[in-house]
Amino acid sequence: MYEIARRHLGKVVAGAAMAVTGTAVAVAITLPGTAGADDTPGGRGTVSVGADGANAAAGESAGATAGQDGTGAQAAGSAPPPATVVPAPAEGAKGVGSDPLTDAELARAEALALTPPGASAQQNVEGGRGPQHLATELAEPRQGDPTRRADVRFYDYARDELVTRTVNLDTGKVEKSGTQKGVQPSAHPEELREALELILASPLGKGVKEDYKDATGKELTSTAQLWFNGDAYRPYREASVPAQLAECGEHRCVRLVTKVLNGAWIDTRNLIVDLSARTVTRVG
Repeated sequence: MYEIARRHLGKVVAGAAMAVTGTAVAVAITLPGTAGADDTPGGRGTVSVGADGANAAAGESAGATAGQDGTGAQAAGSAPPPATVVPAPAEGAKGVGSDPLTDAELARAEALALTPPGASAQQNVEGGRGPQHLATELAEPRQGDPTRRADVRFYDYARDELVTRTVNLDTGKVEKSGTQKGVQPSAHPEELREALELILASPLGKGVKEDYKDATGKELTSTAQLWFNGDAYRPYREASVPAQLAECGEHRCVRLVTKVLNGAWIDTRNLIVDLSARTVTRVG
């Protein structure tokens, strides 16, 4: 019976992005411009091509060799001049006012937020010591106070609680701390990777592995062989929720979309991972 249904949970989809249909949650993802485009992450610099007068003059004098006519225009069929990537400006240790948090401030805020007693008793997505970091953002500035503060959010898998701490980046103190149950912000990439690990280790991951082999001719043995993204699974948006997922919302549950690196899509949208219970359930 599983073999009959298997193509519905591991179906390879080639081409553009897939939309989540029906009442299923829409997963916000960034897709390559074309199917099978390079999935390697990377930044984009500002490109300046022959912007100043010196470059223009050089272009005129090199017209014969560069394939340009006497006016300096690019001749048909010739290669354009090489581009210059402008490096990003150097980042300081501290921002000012409403500037985004710098890398140094982000690291300091997270370290400060982990100092209160009891943090070591909390658990991350892998069951390790300390809560799972989700996000760090610049706190809303207070009128007449230039002090920079950061709101740091964690998820404690030991208690299924969202933990938010506001730290003062000048004094190094935690000024406010609170916990919430039943609040599920967007998933962190580390949580999505752990969810994919659980899928591949589950019997329900058999179809995903078979579809990967169909698409590539190779065995799927690691999450590094797949591009993936996803978000929290929100049962209140679903028309029908299996009993195994009834605690999602209180538990931390996620849904993934996956594809072969630089290749075809593999449909995993009907595999829901309960990260709190470390289980995988098929829906639909």
